[in-house]
Formats: sequence, structure tokens, C-alpha cells
Amino acid sequence: MINIHATLVNIQNKGVLICGKSGSGKSDLALRLIMDNKANLVADDRVDIEIIDNKLVGSSPSILRKKLEIRNVGILVCENVVENTEISLVVELVDKREMLERFPEAEFQEILGVNIPKIRLYAFDCSTNHKIIQKISGKFI
Repeated sequence: MINIHATLVNIQNKGVLICGKSGSGKSDLALRLIMDNKANLVADDRVDIEIIDNKLVGSSPSILRKKLEIRNVGILVCENVVENTEISLVVELVDKREMLERFPEAEFQEILGVNIPKIRLYAFDCSTNHKIIQKISGKFI
């Protein structure tokens, strides 16, 4: 098992691992997905990841379970949580000054020897949460 600095939500029974530097908007993005009733919280700030039945599964350390940091406000205790989820997508949040490809080649993130599809997005674009939902739905060609 490993423990990483990230946020994990469950969308349509698929885990979305949100990664980025401290202050990049991981928890903020998770809050928007949760408040839109599109996601359930699995873990915020720290994510335990392990291989279970040949699947990459993430969960929350017990001390952080149900807790979501709302920067400049406090800690929110979430009611709609999922104990663990298979990680299906990695979202890497990047700084707005970094230029992203319009039509990027497929990228993957290797975690514990498993390659997971990865996309790179700006955290605070108003469409970011919608892009993630569409990506996890598998509607892209």
C-alpha cells in the first residue's frame, strides 16, 4: 500500500484521482463535483492506494474519512461518502500559465505497476467538473 497527496472521488462507480500541487484546487474541484450531485467523496488530502483483486483501489486514511477541506472556510464533514473505489482516471491539475494541448495524445499514470488513463486540466475553469464527468462516461472518440 502507498499513501499519496491527492483527492479521490467516485463518479458513476469509477474512481477519479485528483492530483496537483498544494493549493492547486484538488479539494475545490471535489467540492464542485459533490455539490453538483455528480460525485461522492472517497478521500481528501491523503489517499491510501493498494492492489485488490488485480485492481487499483483507493480509500481514505481513517483519521480523514468523511472530511473535505474547504480552503479559507474550514473542514466539511461529508455525508455521501464511498469507503473505497477502483481508480479509473487520474486528473492532474496544472497551473493556468501552462499551455495544454488542444487534442492531447493519450496519457497514463503508473501507480503500483498499473497504468491509469490521465488527463491534465485547469482546476478553476468553470467546465472542468463537466469535462471530468464526460471523460469518465467514455463518450469521447
